[in-house]
Amino acid sequence: MKPTYILTQKRHIDIAVISDVHLGTFGCHSKELLLYLNSIAPKTLILNGDIIDIWQFRKNYFPKSHLKVIQKIISLSASGTEVIYLTGNHDEMLRKFSDIKIGNLSVVDKKVMDLDGKKAWFFHGDVFDVSIQKAKWLAKLGGWGYDLLILLNQFINFWLIKFKREKFSLSKKIKNSVKKAVKYIQDFENVAADLAIENGYKYVICGHIHQPQMIRKVNKDGTCLYLNSGDWVENLTALEYENKKWNLIKFDDLDLTHKKDENDDKPSDSNDLLTAITIISKLKG
Repeated sequence: MKPTYILTQKRHIDIAVISDVHLGTFGCHSKELLLYLNSIAPKTLILNGDIIDIWQFRKNYFPKSHLKVIQKIISLSASGTEVIYLTGNHDEMLRKFSDIKIGNLSVVDKKVMDLDGKKAWFFHGDVFDVSIQKAKWLAKLGGWGYDLLILLNQFINFWLIKFKREKFSLSKKIKNSVKKAVKYIQDFENVAADLAIENGYKYVICGHIHQPQMIRKVNKDGTCLYLNSGDWVENLTALEYENKKWNLIKFDDLDLTHKKDENDDKPSDSNDLLTAITIISKLKG
């Protein structure tokens, strides 16, 4: 039976990990993410890559709710939360700022932390992706296709909900039915775990493949816990560390009420949007 978290006040936790938010794309569930971030008070927030989708950034699409997520992250940092931004492939332009630190906010490519005497290795995971390393243009084309698939899926789910039917995920169906996709996910997990064990890490925490997971991996040299924070496009998941234990959190299991803001779906005002466009355009250039 799945645990349900009924939240009446902020939960104080040691670490929260989110990845693959893809702000600036149609598939991003920014409102749900904002609800989640407003429900927690983490000592450390780890953004494990692909938070802002610089690859697919559109000057005519950056809703207020997307900007609110950025503002919330900045607010958490200003309030004392250590925010660690680990760069991914869709926000790889930030790698030119790797190892920079401004107040409680730092930008890095990978991070090793000591968690109650056990080493934890955090990184996005695109280093394992041959399509990213060898044929970046093809990977970007795939990103656009994925975004279109999400749009189509939203249209289908709109009508399924209208007829009181269960929502359906096209991309999950495709991933689970294509043997190569299933094998890629398994290979990704095994490679990450094997490298972690080889280097003496007890936890390895990734993003990138949009596949939330928490599983014990064992090989002839030892064992480690492999964790993947999933995404905020389809799965709406996060990882939390508290009381020497990791938990995989699913938004659908959280009892959070969304107070509709009529401005959420509107574009940001001219000053806010200009700021976002200027910053991201400079990164892309």
